[in-house]
Order: sequence, then C-alpha cells, then structure tokens
Amino acid sequence: MPLRPSLRQLQYFVAVVENGAFGLAAQALSVSQPSLSKQLATMEEELGLILFERTSRKVTLTATGERLLPRARIILQEAREFRAIARGSIGLFGDKLSIGVLPSIGAYFMPIANRKLHQLHPNLRLVVQEGSTMQLLRMLKDGRLDAVVGTPTNDPDVVSQTLFSETLWACAAPDDDLSKEPGQITLSDLAQKPLLSLSSEFRLAHIVERLAQQAGTHVSQEYQGGSLDAIRQMAVMGAGVAILPSLYALAEAIRDPNFVVRRVDHPEALHEIALHWRRSSPSQKDLRQLADHLISTKREIREARIDPFR
Repeated sequence: MPLRPSLRQLQYFVAVVENGAFGLAAQALSVSQPSLSKQLATMEEELGLILFERTSRKVTLTATGERLLPRARIILQEAREFRAIARGSIGLFGDKLSIGVLPSIGAYFMPIANRKLHQLHPNLRLVVQEGSTMQLLRMLKDGRLDAVVGTPTNDPDVVSQTLFSETLWACAAPDDDLSKEPGQITLSDLAQKPLLSLSSEFRLAHIVERLAQQAGTHVSQEYQGGSLDAIRQMAVMGAGVAILPSLYALAEAIRDPNFVVRRVDHPEALHEIALHWRRSSPSQKDLRQLADHLISTKREIREARIDPFR
C-alpha cells in the first residue's frame, strides 16, 4: 500500500503556500493546475481534513494547515538530503545547497565564496536567501534552508561553527570631524553623536546600542535602516554616524575613494559571523567542510586588501 500523503502531494502543498495561488504553484512546478488541485484534494480527503481556505481571490491556510506546514517542509528537506547522500559521489551536498545569509554577506562575500566553491564542486548549485539571522533560522528549522551564515545563536536545535569576526567602521557626513582625519577612532570620538544602525531584528543593532551606551550617546530613533546602504546614505546626509561591518564598509571604501570610513577601536566593536545548520542534518561532514571553505575565503579577502584597510 503506497504511503500517504506522498512526497509529491507534500511538494504541491508547500508550493501553493509559497506561491500564494494554485495556478502560480502549478506554473512553478511545471505541472497543470487541474493535476495539482486534484492531488491536493485527494490529500485532504485521505487525511480527513481541510488544508486551505479557497476564495476567488486567494488561498490561505487553515489552522490545521498552519500546523502541518513546518512538518511538510522538514519531510521534503530530509528527502532532498537522502537523495544528496545517495548521490554523494558527485560532490558536496549532491547538486544543490540552499543557504541563508545576512545582506552584507550575500552582496560582499558570497559571490567570491560561490565562485571558489563552484571550482571545487562544479555540479553544486547554490541557492541564496537573504534576511536577518532570526528570519533565516526559522527557515532553517522549517526545512526551507540547509544552512545559515549569520550571527551567533544559542538555539539547542542548531549546530554552529564560528567563521570570522568583522570589525566595525564608522561613517559620517563629509563635513563632520570624523570624515576629516584618517585612522582609527575611539568611543570618545562618538560622544554626543547619534548613531545609526539597522532595525532591531538584526544583531548589529544590539551591538551598536551597547557601544552607544558606553560612548555616552544614543542610537537614533528617528531612522532605523532596513539596509546598510540606507543607513550609510542617512549618515552622509548628516543624520548621524553609521556603524557598518567591515565586509560592507571596506568594499565600498575601495569602490568609492570619496567614501570615508574609520575603524572603531573597541573590543566590543565586532560583528561575529557563524555557520548554522540543523542538529538533525545528515550532512554534518559536508557542512563542516563548507565552514572550512568559508573561513578560507574570508582569509583570502583579508589578505588581498591593500593598506589602510587590513
């Protein structure tokens, strides 16, 4: 007797949720909408429940559907990992790795890491999702991601390996005193200057809050950016001093010689980055190998920088 629900039915279930409509889900999976709808109706009938509230405009999950969605994602992820292990001879993780990263990691680190990873494992396709560490860890635990590059966590269901620490750098308006002198700055240089940071869902915001307290200043409540570019622009316009992680700050300073950044010289002015994966993942060895690769990539980026940004 075949196992019900089938993996295909679970795949259709998750696809409808992620696409918000039966038609879009069918299109994403390259199947006909009637076939997809029939499979889901059969799944509901066999389980004796209703997964979706169907209206003419949208499809929403029922309370039961909400409870089953995380389990469906995990089952599908475990099935992918099963295939990857069975096909392990073709390289790391088989042929696909879904990884969540912080925005600065995605833009300024992953292109280099991915290029090098592709040279080592040409059959591997990397799928990258950007977000805050909290958002990405939820996706990891739901089975939507294989790994996350983010800030540290104490989650007991997650294994973490430290990758590197980013130094923090300050940028201000061109006419600010901070933009007129080279070299490092101390917290006393930030006194009485409002600091700018990302929204509170990012750990960087909490680091900046602690630095502000020690500097005798505050984090601006008038503007909390959703991106590093946004808080940089606000700083350049005179709204305060932006505190930026080194991957972003130094790459932008090299790209734009008029962009002045100065390192914050303080032991807590660090942005720690780690690789996270599910404790239950069968790909532990591959994930540790991936961590080693990411550590090596960061070392090469650091060594390639010219003074004064080392």
